Amino acid sequence: MARLNVNPTRMELTKLKKRLMTARRGHKLLKDKRDELMKRFIEIIKENQKLRLKLENMATDASKSFVMAGALTSQESLAEALSYPSCKVDVQVSDRNIMGVTVPEFSYSIKEGSSEPYSYGFLNTSSELDSAVFKMHNMLSVLLELAGVEKAAQLLAVEIEHTRRRVNALEYIMIPQLEETIKYITMKMEENERGNITRLMKVKDMVLEKK
Repeated sequence: MARLNVNPTRMELTKLKKRLMTARRGHKLLKDKRDELMKRFIEIIKENQKLRLKLENMATDASKSFVMAGALTSQESLAEALSYPSCKVDVQVSDRNIMGVTVPEFSYSIKEGSSEPYSYGFLNTSSELDSAVFKMHNMLSVLLELAGVEKAAQLLAVEIEHTRRRVNALEYIMIPQLEETIKYITMKMEENERGNITRLMKVKDMVLEKK
């Protein structure tokens, strides 16, 4: 591991020891953050799988009802019944924080019209169509929840990757460089100290010889 290009002085040694201490503390904090992010990420992935399965089952159930409605109702009556929406929906986005990562949460409210999902009369339609429309209406909240969970998983994955790179940079580059440089400066200072002691001993011997 290449060492840093610094002067082998006591002042530099003190600075590097402080930097090493800070780097080790930061490394530990980042590792803890990475582990906690991974834990939250796995929880969100499991939640995502549950919501996907729930939405798929709801969509399958609603599709069966639509097929039955199509069999019991003429295509003209079906198209006329579904040609006009019963209401307008307003989607709201709010934020929540997960380990320093801001993730969105989606919700909706009825903006205009009736809160009922039916925009048609019941005279020329079957109960199967009512059931299908009601099931599709109930899918909206699950769909928005799934969108928020998937976006949270995407943002957490990006943050995990950034944190992992910072942990690796500290663990495999910065900390080894600081340790190697501290070791070099310590050895250099010890070498200089031995040289000073040797010179002092020679001076002492010369003084004694003169006496």
